[in-house]
Amino acid sequence: MDKFRIQGGVPLEGEIAIGGAKNAALPALAACLLTSEPVKLLRIPPVRDIGTMQQLLCYTGAEVEVSDGGAVTVCAAKLDHPEAPYEVVKTMRASSLVLGPLVARTGHARVSMPGGCAIGARPINLHVAALEQLGAEIHHEHGYVEARAPRGLKGAHVHFDRITVTGTEDVLMAAVLAEGETVISNAAREPEVQDVAALLNKMGAHVEGAGTSVIRVRGVSSLHGTGNGAGHAIIPDRIEAGTFLIAGAITRGDLLVSELIPEHVDALVSKLRQAGADVSAERQGALRVRASSRLCATDITTEEYPGFATDLQAQYMALMALAGGISFITETIFENRFMHTQELARMGANIRVEGRQAIVAGVAELTGAQVIASDLRASASLVLAGLVARGETWLDRVYHIDRGYEKIEAKLARVGARIERVS
Repeated sequence: MDKFRIQGGVPLEGEIAIGGAKNAALPALAACLLTSEPVKLLRIPPVRDIGTMQQLLCYTGAEVEVSDGGAVTVCAAKLDHPEAPYEVVKTMRASSLVLGPLVARTGHARVSMPGGCAIGARPINLHVAALEQLGAEIHHEHGYVEARAPRGLKGAHVHFDRITVTGTEDVLMAAVLAEGETVISNAAREPEVQDVAALLNKMGAHVEGAGTSVIRVRGVSSLHGTGNGAGHAIIPDRIEAGTFLIAGAITRGDLLVSELIPEHVDALVSKLRQAGADVSAERQGALRVRASSRLCATDITTEEYPGFATDLQAQYMALMALAGGISFITETIFENRFMHTQELARMGANIRVEGRQAIVAGVAELTGAQVIASDLRASASLVLAGLVARGETWLDRVYHIDRGYEKIEAKLARVGARIERVS
C-alpha cells in the first residue's frame, strides 16, 4: 500500500496547471449512456474514480476508448447489462449517476448503493423520489436500487427538499429522454451541473436554466453523439485549484495556479484575502497566491455553490491550524467530515469539535508524524499540513487521494515540495 513521505518547511514557488474536474467528468461519462452514438470527452483526469466509472461503462456493454492527453470516447451502442454491480462501484460515491441515464435509455436499471468516502450520508432517496415522479417504479433489495420504466419516463415537476448535486445531475440526465417537459426546482447550481447540461445540449437535448435553482428540460426522443468534431472539454477542477491555492498560502510561498476558472473559487479567494494572503489575477485563467507572514484566523461555513465548498473545508482547516487567533469552521453539508481533525491533532494542531463546528486555535508550528487518510479531501489536508510541518510526515492510505487528484505528489514536487510516493 502506497504512502507519502513529506519533509516540511519549503515554500512553494512556480506554476501548477489544473486538470479537468473529476466531479464534472463523472456525470459526463454517465451521460454517454444516453445515446447509441460515440461521445468524445476531453480533459478527463486519469484519477481512480474515473477509472472505476470507465469500468462500469464497459460492464454495461459500452465501449470506452482512452487516448493520450485525457481524451475519452464512449460508444454505448449496446447496453446488455444496465447494472452497476457492487464489485465494480464499491469504492465510488458516484455510482448513482448511472441510475437516471440507464432507466431513461433502456427502461431498466439496477444500481448498487453508493460506496466511497465515509464522510456522511449522501441519501440516494432524493434521486429515487425524483425518478418516481418521472414515472419510474423503484424497488430496494439486497443493497441495490432497481428502477423500471417499460413505457418510458414522463416529464414532471421535481422539487428537491434539499439541494443535491448528484441528484440534480441524475434527474437532469433522465429528463432529457422523458416525454414532455420536466422542471427541476431547488436544483444545485454547481459549475459541474452547468457542464453536464452543456454536454447534453451538444448531444441534442433542450436544457435551460442550468446554474440557477430552476432547470427546465424539454424531452427529446433520442440524443446523438458529439460527431467528429472537437468533442466536449471538461471544465477545470475547482477543488484541485483551491487545494493548490491553499498550498501556496500555507507554505508562505509564491505560487501561480493556472488553467482554472477564477470565479469558481471566488468564495475561497475571498477567505484567503481576509486571512491576509495576497491573491491576484496574473493572466486569464490564472491566480497567483503569496503569503510572506503568518495569516490570521478567519471563520468559514460550508454551503452549496456559490458558497464555500465542503470539499475545501479540510484543506482550509489545515491552513487555520497555523493562523493567528481562533477560527470557527462550520460544516453544513456532511455530518462526518471532521475525521481529519484527529490526524491534524497528532501533528500538533489545537482543534475542538462540537457537533458540526470545529474550533481551531492556531499554533506556532506543526510537527511531522505518522498519519492516516480517512477520505479524499482529508488526505489532501494532511498533505498540506505535512508541507509545513517541522520534520518528516508519513501519510498512509493515499489511495484516497488518488481517487480525486492526478499525481498530486508530482505536481507539488515540481514547485519545490519535498514529497515522494513510497510503495
